[in-house]
Amino acid sequence: MTRTPGFFVVASILLLAIGFTHTAKADTFLSQSYTSTEALPLNSIVSLQNNTSDKVILAASNNVDNLLGIVVNADNSSLSITNGKDNEVQVATTGTLEILVSTINGNIAQGDYITASPISGVGMKATSNVRVIGIAQGDLNEKNGSSETYSDKDGHAQTVLLGQVPVLVNVSNYFKQPDKTLIPSVVQTIANALAGRSVSTVPILISAGVFLVTIIVAVSIIFSMVRNSIISVGRNPLSQSAIYRDLIQMSALVLGILAVGFVAIYLILTKL
Repeated sequence: MTRTPGFFVVASILLLAIGFTHTAKADTFLSQSYTSTEALPLNSIVSLQNNTSDKVILAASNNVDNLLGIVVNADNSSLSITNGKDNEVQVATTGTLEILVSTINGNIAQGDYITASPISGVGMKATSNVRVIGIAQGDLNEKNGSSETYSDKDGHAQTVLLGQVPVLVNVSNYFKQPDKTLIPSVVQTIANALAGRSVSTVPILISAGVFLVTIIVAVSIIFSMVRNSIISVGRNPLSQSAIYRDLIQMSALVLGILAVGFVAIYLILTKL
C-alpha cells in the first residue's frame, strides 16, 4: 500500500483492476500525451506535477489546485496528440468520460461537482469551495458501488464505496452556495467566529433572545438612572456628590449585566 503525505490510499493494484475492467464511453473527446513516472490507471484523475507542464501524477486532496484531466485510452479518442516520449500517458481534458469516484463526501448524484479526494486518482463530491474536474452525469450509491477501506489522515479506517460515473469534464473552480437559513449571513459569520465552529440555527436564535433582553434591561437602567439624576439635581443642587456616587454604582451594575449576558451568549454558542 502506498501513501501520500497525510493520507493512506487504496493499493495501486486495486485502482488498476477497477480502471482496466471499465473502458471510457465512446463519446467524442480529444486527448494529449503527458509523461508520468508511475503507472496511472485508466479513468483516474490526474494533476500536473508542480513546476512542470508535461508531467502528471495521480490527483489527490494535496494537489487539487493542479487538476488537469482524466487518463484515457488513446484508441477511444477522436484525436490523440503524442509526443513520442517514454512513459507516455494520454489525458483528456474535455468530454463526458467515466471517472473513478468514491463516496468519501457522501453519495454522488447527477449534477454533483466532482473534485479530487484523499484517495489518489479517485474523485469525490465537492462540498466546499474547491477546484473541480467536472459535473457528474450519473449516480454512485449503495446500488452500484463496491465497498473499500482506506485510512484517513488520522489513521482511522474508513469504509467507502468505490466505482465509476460519467462526468462532464471541465476543470474549474466550484463555489458552494450558502445554505438557506433564517439567520442573516452576517450574524451567522459572527456566531461562527465567536464559537470557533459552525453554529446551528437554534443556539443563534437563543443567543439573539438573550442579547435582546440584556440590551433592553441595560438601556432601561441607563434611562432611569439619567432621568432620576436630572430630577434630583433640579430639586436639590447640593446633592451632586450623592448623585455621582449613585451613577457610578448603577454604571457598574449595567456593566455587570452586560458581562453576564455576553458570557451567557458565548456559552450558548459553544456548548449547544
